[in-house]
Amino acid sequence: MEIKKDAWGLLLVLFLGQLVAFSMAAGSFASSLVANLGIDAPLTQSFFAYLLLTLVYVPILLSRRQKLRIPWYWYLVLSFVDVQGNYLVIKAYQYSSITSVTLLDCWTIVWVIVLTWYALGTRYSFWQFLGAGTCVAGLGRLVLLSDAKSPDEQDPSKMPLLGDTLVIAGTVCFAFSNVGQEYCVKKNDRVELVAMLGLFGVLVSTIQIFIFERKSLEAAAWSPTMIGLFAGFAVALFMFYTITPLVLKMSGSTLFNLSLLTSDMWAVAIRVLFYQEQINWLYYVAFTVVAIGLIIYSLNESSSGDGTAASTEEPDQYQQLPSEDNSASGHSLGRQERNQQETHIC
Repeated sequence: MEIKKDAWGLLLVLFLGQLVAFSMAAGSFASSLVANLGIDAPLTQSFFAYLLLTLVYVPILLSRRQKLRIPWYWYLVLSFVDVQGNYLVIKAYQYSSITSVTLLDCWTIVWVIVLTWYALGTRYSFWQFLGAGTCVAGLGRLVLLSDAKSPDEQDPSKMPLLGDTLVIAGTVCFAFSNVGQEYCVKKNDRVELVAMLGLFGVLVSTIQIFIFERKSLEAAAWSPTMIGLFAGFAVALFMFYTITPLVLKMSGSTLFNLSLLTSDMWAVAIRVLFYQEQINWLYYVAFTVVAIGLIIYSLNESSSGDGTAASTEEPDQYQQLPSEDNSASGHSLGRQERNQQETHIC
């Protein structure tokens, strides 16, 4: 029975991970179409996604009538960083292809390793670093080389190297956001995290839209197709932010990142089927190198996962419990001693 439960749980996590990957690919597809139609409004696209999160999750949070477990200003910082990451990655579609953007978006894994090493004290083995480095080599060097050698001749406004740079900068923001979200969802409540992320995301996006994108929105020619693309992007990101905390809580970062990497396959399929474009052979080499790196990383993490979990998570629990237990036991012992003294006196 336990084996069956574990099997069903694994299938559920894999299914949720693929929903996350699909929602990420669908959002990338919508953003690339918006860019091809000549609309440069990345902040506005993110705004509707954060607004949808706010409309759904904030009423649920208010119905609980509980105080925030994490100070609001931490959510504000987390939302600000997340908005900037979305802005940079969506902006990159103005200059680069959907395949390059989704491939380079996986640089987030590298920055997450760096952040967790210094901020959370997580330690990685040599083979894990080798696997991550192999992924970076496949993603970065081959894609950058491909974009540098074969610029888009059909659209002279495309500048792939600038787009790749924007994506890499966006992944730095996503790394800070992902580490913060993982900490919040494992130490706190998922609903509170998503609700406050949406609420402050709306606030930050509104201010930046008024400063940076007001003229672009006034000059845009809105059509049912354009409105549908913005709505589709909002729904895709809503799915992404809704399911991501579940995957992080059920499986951790390894399977989550592996699931996100499958979105690259969706991106390639979209580019071939919908754009009817030829894929440079270096992309297939990149996929192969990334697959090898992921195998090296995931195998070594699975073998050392229990040890790291025991060395990082359990000490936190035992550090918290003794302080509470000691204080409680101290008070109980004190009461027992006083009671004994009173009985002796009597």
